[in-house]
Order: sequence, then C-alpha cells, then structure tokens
Amino acid sequence: MTREVTLAAAQFACSWDIPANLDTAERLVREAAGRGAQIVLLQELFATPYFPITQDTRHFDLAGPSEGHPVLGRFSKLAGELEVVLPVSFFERAGQAFFNSIAIIDADGEFLGVYRKSHIPDSGGYQEKYYFSPGDTGFRVWDTAYARIGVGICWDQWFPESARCMALQGAEVLLYPTAIGSDPPAPDDDSCDAWQAVQRGHAVANAMPLVASNRIGVESAPGGEASIRFYGSSFIASQTGALLAEASRDREEVVTATVDLDAVRYQRQDWSFFRDRRPELYGPLLTLDGED
Repeated sequence: MTREVTLAAAQFACSWDIPANLDTAERLVREAAGRGAQIVLLQELFATPYFPITQDTRHFDLAGPSEGHPVLGRFSKLAGELEVVLPVSFFERAGQAFFNSIAIIDADGEFLGVYRKSHIPDSGGYQEKYYFSPGDTGFRVWDTAYARIGVGICWDQWFPESARCMALQGAEVLLYPTAIGSDPPAPDDDSCDAWQAVQRGHAVANAMPLVASNRIGVESAPGGEASIRFYGSSFIASQTGALLAEASRDREEVVTATVDLDAVRYQRQDWSFFRDRRPELYGPLLTLDGED
C-alpha cells in the first residue's frame, strides 16, 4: 500500500510592491502545482518585505482580520482551482491584538482555521515583539485532502517542543514558513547550516517529512540603519532527515519532493520513538527554570 503526496517549497524576494509580491506567490504556486505538488508552502509574511527589521508604528496598518482578508480570499480561490493545500502566512489583526498568523486552506479552497505564531523573537533585525502578541491558539494540526499537517512559523522551528506537540496530535508532515537570514548586529555570522540542521533533527526525532520555505534578497529598514540578507535554502527533508530537495541561497525557486506517507508511518512505528516516551519524567519542560 502506498499513499504518496508531493510537497513543494517556494522562495522569492519581496518588495513594497505588494501586488507584485502576490503575483509572484501565485505564479510559484501555479508552477509547483504544474509539477505535481499537492501541498505548497510559501514563505513567512510574503505579501510585504520583512517589516519587523525595525519598529515603525505605520506597519500596523498592514494587518487585517482573517475574515474577509483579501489575500486569503485570493489564495483560497487559487487553492480550489489548482486543488492544492496552501498554508498562507499573514499579519492578523484581531480586535486590539496583532498576530503573526497562518491560515490553512484546503485543496477545495476551504478555510480550515488559523494558527498564531507561538514563539516571538526580539533581537537586532527581528523585532517581532513590537508587532506581535504570542499566539493563543496552541499548536494545531489539520486534516487536509492529502495529509494531516502541522504548521509552525519561523522561530517556532527552533523549538523541539513545537514539532513534538504537532507530532503527538497526529501530524504526518511538518511545515515551517520562514524569514531568516543575516543578523544585523553580526552580519558575518551565518546560521543557515544550523537552521537546516535543527529542523532536520525534528524530522528524525518525530519520524516524519518536513518542509521549510524561506525568502531571498536583501531588505533594509527605512533609513538603512539595519538590513538582512535572507539566505533562501528552502528545503524538504525526509523522515530520516535526508535532504530530498534544496533551493539555492539567492534564486527564486520552487523545489518539490514526493513522499510515501504509509511507508513513513510504518517506519515511525518501527522506530518506536513514541512508544518509548516517558512523559511522567518531563515535568521540567513545563517550567522556565527547569525546577519540577
């Protein structure tokens, strides 16, 4: 028995020409679908440049409610037309709160719900705490037309607890839209290898495929006081952590890979990671200081 699904990750550079960004995203989704992809992952906050490089109150005007959001409406129609699953990253306003969110759109265009980013970074060039409240949805999984997926957002991908929570809820594939590159206070540091390694470790530890989509290009804050060179390198990893597909660091690309979810399930059962867990010993994980 086989249950194959073709996964795709797309990456591209963003500008303040928002209609052009959306057109590029749609073109790449169409390219992925034309290559047989059934689940297509776009990068984090792809409608605009990565505005949290700096603190600017004007950027709050970019946010909108999930209900009636024009970007979500456009990509819902696209998902239904192409019969692809699309997690769509967007800046969400909910009442007086703001979230870094992702809407899960099924292959018939139906909205399955929203996940709000749980881990919010605050460092030079990644000043997200100014804009986003910590997500209040908890980690979620989604039954889609092709697989049960778990979706985190960027900084979430560095935390093994995120991946494990989604795996425990029955995720079959993990997906992480991302915006990551150089660190403005230390521009010569390169975290790309570590970024891939930690996520490939999640794939191994949870015995399931993983897709990560990043952006490319150089983006600067107004006035040029900080800039980030995003390093692309979007990839798809197997349940053993092997790289099935990898994009370049600086080119607009779509990468795809096909996995057999039944074979993955059998291997996950055989490796017994979940059988041999000892949750009664994990009390320190529920604390900040490790004191159970």
